[in-house]
Amino acid sequence: MLAIVGAALFVIAFIINAAEISANRIFMPTSLMLLGLAFLALHVAGIGAGWSAGRGRRR
Repeated sequence: MLAIVGAALFVIAFIINAAEISANRIFMPTSLMLLGLAFLALHVAGIGAGWSAGRGRRR
């Protein structure tokens, strides 16, 4: 789930950068890309992935 959020932030940053839209500091492409990298790092670290339920006892 965090990887999807990170990818969405990358797309928004690309659109803002490509369209040369002026935005506040929070919505600058660099800030959004750093947020996207943070979400991807959390995803790779396993945070937000959830726990999978076991399928019963091992045999």
